[in-house]
Amino acid sequence: MNLKTKRLLVISLAPTILKDGKFWSYAPYVNEMDLWFKYAEQQRILAPFSYPENVLIKPFSTENIGRYYIPFFAFNSFFNILKALIILPFVIFQMIRAMLWADHIHLRCPANVSLIASFVQILFPWKQKTTKYAGNWDPRSDQPLGYRMQKAILRNTTLTKNMKVLVYGEWPGETSNIYPFITATYRDSERVPFQSKDYSKELVFVFAGMLVPGKRPLLTIKFIEHLNKNGIAAKLEMFGDGVLKQELQDYIIKQNLSQYIKLHGNQDKAVVRQALLDAHFNILLSKSEGWPKAVAEGMFYGCIPIATSVSCVNWMLGYGSRGIIVEPELNAAIDSFIKVYNANELDSLALNALNWSQQYTFDRLENNIETVLNGTFKSKV
Repeated sequence: MNLKTKRLLVISLAPTILKDGKFWSYAPYVNEMDLWFKYAEQQRILAPFSYPENVLIKPFSTENIGRYYIPFFAFNSFFNILKALIILPFVIFQMIRAMLWADHIHLRCPANVSLIASFVQILFPWKQKTTKYAGNWDPRSDQPLGYRMQKAILRNTTLTKNMKVLVYGEWPGETSNIYPFITATYRDSERVPFQSKDYSKELVFVFAGMLVPGKRPLLTIKFIEHLNKNGIAAKLEMFGDGVLKQELQDYIIKQNLSQYIKLHGNQDKAVVRQALLDAHFNILLSKSEGWPKAVAEGMFYGCIPIATSVSCVNWMLGYGSRGIIVEPELNAAIDSFIKVYNANELDSLALNALNWSQQYTFDRLENNIETVLNGTFKSKV
């Protein structure tokens, strides 16, 4: 018999929007929160009811969710800081109300809302609490002040009691309340057996992500361009959309790269899955990541990941035993790739990548969430 938390409170920046008689929110967030809600008898959300950006939304499958209203606020300009200070007493009042109701308090970090909540939760040391820190937990990384403040409060076991902080990756020397955690896309049933690929023919690379500066898609295109210039036949299948799409398309045309590089835009999960099954490598040269989902998804199907050393990527790639870690500079990245390519150990990298990633399925994520909420969670990443 499953043990369920009676009253689960979620505090998040992700907006909770009433539409067609249901609550909707950001789609990836909804997918995970439906799992959390499954193991609670009652569920409430404290979040803004609107958000100043268009986001991909879907409805929660859980019914009868309660919610506490707070206005959207930010600290990114003088005017917004002034507005935030004016509404802050109301936000704190709502958080106290919500936390008094809850048996289990769950924070979604990092965000402005969770920054305030990380202070307010100190008033409730007897309550059971978790934080899902979906950003970069690397203590060496350069991060905004608000992010650093949240991390400092959460890892302080004098101020923060009865809290499990779930972070991406393993970080030596952390406090006792920090637990490595994972996320996932694919089910156990979607696992495939390892199949050796022919690396002597044209190499196929997949990029799956937003076409925004933080993902460095232009560097990825130049990487493929220069592999071909170096005599290594390569092509790139790019999935995703974003503000850089036209700039990338212009570069492809200008450099006459259409035979090597295809921009497919956003595609259904099944289309991306098939591309990963057919490809040799997946590539993500990001500036920053929390959990680089695209890397894990490619590894799941035996694609060798090529990625920059950000967040928990080193750990995911086994420090080079199941992927290729490169510098975010074109010539250095090319040199690192060619060195590994010429070593003739690509099948070993691909097998290691697949075996590692297929441990972390949506089914395992659900089991982990259940044990977090019923108090039996023991992290084994």
